[in-house]
Amino acid sequence: MIPAHKFPAIVPFVTCGWPTPELFLEITDALAEVGCPFFEVGFPFSDPIADGPVVQATSSEALEQGMGLEQCFELTTQATGRTGLPAVVMTYANLVYYPGLEEFCRRLKASGGAGLIVPDLSFEESEPARAACTAQGLKLVSFLAPTTGPERLQQVAVAAEGFIYLVAVRGVTGGTSATGPELQQLIRDAKQHASCPVLVGFGVKEPGQVQDILAAGADGAIVGSALLEAVRAAEQTPRGVKQAVKDFMEPLLKATSPAPRG
Repeated sequence: MIPAHKFPAIVPFVTCGWPTPELFLEITDALAEVGCPFFEVGFPFSDPIADGPVVQATSSEALEQGMGLEQCFELTTQATGRTGLPAVVMTYANLVYYPGLEEFCRRLKASGGAGLIVPDLSFEESEPARAACTAQGLKLVSFLAPTTGPERLQQVAVAAEGFIYLVAVRGVTGGTSATGPELQQLIRDAKQHASCPVLVGFGVKEPGQVQDILAAGADGAIVGSALLEAVRAAEQTPRGVKQAVKDFMEPLLKATSPAPRG
């Protein structure tokens, strides 16, 4: 279950099995230790159209190490079991439909999953996947972007469950985050119609961005590429990776707390 009572929140994205299966588990351990409410885990796919170069590189490296769908489910089960955190899986329609919607969702639930994100599945085509998720008590997360028109925005926001993934950039993950009036208006529009939290992603990497996002009315942020870059730059040992994750995440998490009154 996605813990709605733990917002505002910083939700980290990690690539399943990267940099190695063992270090991936150290990363998720660190995320639990610093207080993340849940984590988003990317199941690697060979043609990740929504992912920027950082996430693409980690996905390719995980695939080269043999991270197939079965291995992803097994590793996610280990991560959720040892941390107590639920996982929201982000992957592509090919992987979801390959074993069948019902079977994929059954395995996702059994692995400690709470939700599913499928970037290349349009809202108009999402009803079968939504039904399969609902049957397992999972939430199918919807996207909104700067390019979403007013009528479609309202339609998607009203139907959204779990949380809305609000894309802050006109592009792929890891790009320059949209700021200012456009993003603020998009957050306001989403919040007006949605009954679930609104999280901003794509390009979030600094505490100041988190503060601006929350000030505009969002319920938190998703951080992926910048976290993965911090892991890549770390000493590739359990201690080195865990410390890098904590050093990166703690300032972002602190930015979600109200400033003390003087």
